[in-house]
Amino acid sequence: MFLKNTCMLLLLTVFLGIYPGSIDMCVRSGGSGIGGGNSGLGNGGTNTGSGSGSTGSESGGTNSGNGSGGTDSGSGDGSSGEGDQRCSDIGGVCQDDSGKCGGSYYSGKCSGGANNRCCTTTAIEKDTNDCSGVTIISRDSWGARRTKSSSSIKVPVLNIYIHHTVTGYCSSFSVCISRMKQIQNGHMDDTGYDDIGYSFLVGDDGKIYEGRGWGRVGSHTKGYNRKGFGISFIGNFMTLEPNTVALNAAKALIQCGINNGKISTSYYLYGHRDTKATKCPGDKLYDMIKLWPHYYHRIP
Repeated sequence: MFLKNTCMLLLLTVFLGIYPGSIDMCVRSGGSGIGGGNSGLGNGGTNTGSGSGSTGSESGGTNSGNGSGGTDSGSGDGSSGEGDQRCSDIGGVCQDDSGKCGGSYYSGKCSGGANNRCCTTTAIEKDTNDCSGVTIISRDSWGARRTKSSSSIKVPVLNIYIHHTVTGYCSSFSVCISRMKQIQNGHMDDTGYDDIGYSFLVGDDGKIYEGRGWGRVGSHTKGYNRKGFGISFIGNFMTLEPNTVALNAAKALIQCGINNGKISTSYYLYGHRDTKATKCPGDKLYDMIKLWPHYYHRIP
């Protein structure tokens, strides 16, 4: 009897030992463990790890990492095709906009983040539409590189500083944007500025070209940059005068700034040489602006 009871007890123990062992909540091939399930490092499901699932650094699915498939907002080579195709359709190439662009920059046509933009080989004239009566060619239009850093300027400003670029002249859109690129590259690569120094530039084509614009402090008039905008005429005006359309464009820009609350109605106008010992803005241009309203010959 004892032997019989012992055998029955052993059989019951074995039976009970088998059943619990089949329910494993730890490391498995499914569930929440390290295996191939949903939230682990496995090969299936909705994966937040490094497997081949949906939202990791893997090679498939909807990818926010560095993978090669899916809708990729990272640096991968996946479904950027659709976005890049929009750029290709207008004859452009997607690139980081801190680089030089031969034509115009376009936003919203490339994947990979806001700084990955479409650069075309041919520039397209685009107005900022800030002003009536004068065309302001946008930074994107002339292919401006992304600024390295910037700070906001307090408006309305009290001062306007007139400069000349001491470069070649320009009387057409294509030549003027070439000058703009030349000036920005010189300021950023040689002078060490964070961007093109001037707020706006004026071409002999009668158009204004956006530099740092209405909202940012420039690097044009040392010691006074935070007090006003720097407007530079493209060319060398020591012995030649800007043409009438350029002069009228500059005056219209100033009036637009007043109308839009960017320039004080009681502003002061200076030549660069009024602030330091320099020949800027050139003898001929300086003689002309001294006849403009609001010209002020004292140091600002």
